[in-house]
Amino acid sequence: MANEPDSVLECRSLGFSYSGGGGSVPVLDALDLRLARGERVAIVGESGSGKSTLLHLAAGLERPTSGAVRLNGIDLGSLDERERTLRRRRELGIVFQAFHLIPTLTAAENVALPLELSGLARGREARARAESELANVALTDKTDRYPEQLSGGEQQRVAIARALVHRPRLILADEPTGNLDSNTGEAVFRLLLARVEASGSALLMVTHSDALAARLDRRVRMVDGHLLDHPFRAAVGTER
Repeated sequence: MANEPDSVLECRSLGFSYSGGGGSVPVLDALDLRLARGERVAIVGESGSGKSTLLHLAAGLERPTSGAVRLNGIDLGSLDERERTLRRRRELGIVFQAFHLIPTLTAAENVALPLELSGLARGREARARAESELANVALTDKTDRYPEQLSGGEQQRVAIARALVHRPRLILADEPTGNLDSNTGEAVFRLLLARVEASGSALLMVTHSDALAARLDRRVRMVDGHLLDHPFRAAVGTER
């Protein structure tokens, strides 16, 4: 499978099934998708259509039943669990709907964690980089607050800082505004786009919202494990 030189993520003939009571249950079927470096793409669709499964495969959290996922030219299926974990820590940033901050760590400690785990920075250097990234999301005064001391919008801004602190080439975002009210969600979405653009990272975002999806470079609709729009269509400029 030839790899496009400017692509950060490639999914080719990707299939995934899980074992149910009556046998194998298909979730994704012969799915093709490519993200160019710096491109921002939305996957839209109803619950249960396979959107989150696609993100899990893109992150190397699951192995495909068929086909392949390439992250920065490397076939994730060719790596063992340790190698996939290390590549995920260094080359991906993930923003979850439910934030997934560690409650016993401060905001700065949560943001520094990817640097510590991947070995990219430790101690004072990791703390300094975490504080710098928190400043980028307007949380300079909240560095030593614990998650329970932060609002939902502030927690998601910490999560965005954590996803970007190690300068990943790809950000995966799973309904990043889903747990927020409309006003807070809009502010967080604008911030996410601004930080992704400033970092030069690509963005693959799962959302139920066509309105949010329309503000990215490209959107692809998923229905029952299939992508209906042609995944290699040229990006069309949209209002942001």
